[in-house]
Amino acid sequence: MADLTGALWRKGIRSSSNGGDCVEVADNLPGVVGVRDSKDPNGPALIFAPTAWRMFVAQLAERA
Repeated sequence: MADLTGALWRKGIRSSSNGGDCVEVADNLPGVVGVRDSKDPNGPALIFAPTAWRMFVAQLAERA
């Protein structure tokens, strides 16, 4: 399991400020990208390799 101590979490640019269903991403740590539910910041986080995360985001952009 990756250590997310020091992670700087940010919401997506399309997230609203009303506390809706949002994810937060932390991509400031070497070798990992963390993803978590903004409504449960102390809950579990998914961990991705940076390459896998970039591929995932690229696939989403193609479908938008």
